[in-house]
Amino acid sequence: MEQAGKKVKPTSVYILAPAPLGISPGQRFRFEHYLPWLKENNINIHISSFLKQAGWKVLYTRGNSARKTWYVLGGFIKRVADLFKLGKYSFVFIYREAAPLGPPVFEWIIAKILRKKIIYDFDDAIWIPAVSEYNKKAFWLKSFGKVAKICRWSYRVSVGNHYLEQFAKKKNPNVVVVPTVVDTRTIHNKLQDQQAGKPAIGWTGTFSTLTYMDIVFPVLKELQETHDFTFIVIADKDPQLPLKNYRFIRWNKDTEAEDLLHFHIGLMPLYDDELSKGKCGFKAIQYMSLGMATVVSPVGVNSLIVDDGINGYVCNGPREWKEKLELLLNDPAARSEMGKRARQKIEEQYSVEATKHLFKDLFV
Repeated sequence: MEQAGKKVKPTSVYILAPAPLGISPGQRFRFEHYLPWLKENNINIHISSFLKQAGWKVLYTRGNSARKTWYVLGGFIKRVADLFKLGKYSFVFIYREAAPLGPPVFEWIIAKILRKKIIYDFDDAIWIPAVSEYNKKAFWLKSFGKVAKICRWSYRVSVGNHYLEQFAKKKNPNVVVVPTVVDTRTIHNKLQDQQAGKPAIGWTGTFSTLTYMDIVFPVLKELQETHDFTFIVIADKDPQLPLKNYRFIRWNKDTEAEDLLHFHIGLMPLYDDELSKGKCGFKAIQYMSLGMATVVSPVGVNSLIVDDGINGYVCNGPREWKEKLELLLNDPAARSEMGKRARQKIEEQYSVEATKHLFKDLFV
């Protein structure tokens, strides 16, 4: 690129990520979909994942302790090698953490010894201790206090919502809220036909987060006594819910947007706790981008994404959940209007196109 007859030196960014490209949903929707835009705008990118693809796959299985240990050790060796490659890079972008276990040694070396500008990005309340059902033994090797330290050492912190911003700003004044977004041009680019077929209510997530469905399951069961609709779950494992009309779709990265189009109404129930306040409302964003009326709990960013009664409903308690879902089940035209308004809001505020300049400006 040239400016006033002179070549402009490209900005160079070294990205430390947990997973290889195209695998982790968090990575894909936090930064991966911006990469083509960055390259087009004179920003050179190098990405180093902690785990190889095989390691990432085995990490989220039960047992396999020896193989997990082997892949994690390989990741630490890779991170040591990364330290010797950072010299020519202007920024080091770290998504969540440089390494999944132990104190933030790599981040400290990058900031204090190598004097590199760290852009630190996270999209959950990852400073709150939480146990993975697949890796309970590793819980004691986690260092949840590292999040505050990395915030303090960073040049700039990027977070997914204002709750996370409040935490980060206690450690670093230079915090930017970059919402988790979808690509409305190439992936989430179709609208649900609310007039077609029997209505379906749906939820997507991981099996470990299915506990949120306890909030609305009794309502769904009661509604199926009087209304003909299917309840659909998209996840990594079938919860086999005891409902009259129930369908499970195994989550698949290659078909995730198409699979969501089986829903007419999307649900995002949450408990009102600190972990839930840290969530970035991504389920709601996905549903709304595809023209669905979306029904959510009034927790955290949900109430900012969904405008109650305009592009969805914000429900507090079983009575409201039942009342609003019943309205939507009975009125395809209302679902259609809400879905159109939902799509418009996502395009304007929660799309790659709407936020790409915000993301690019992290590296200035």
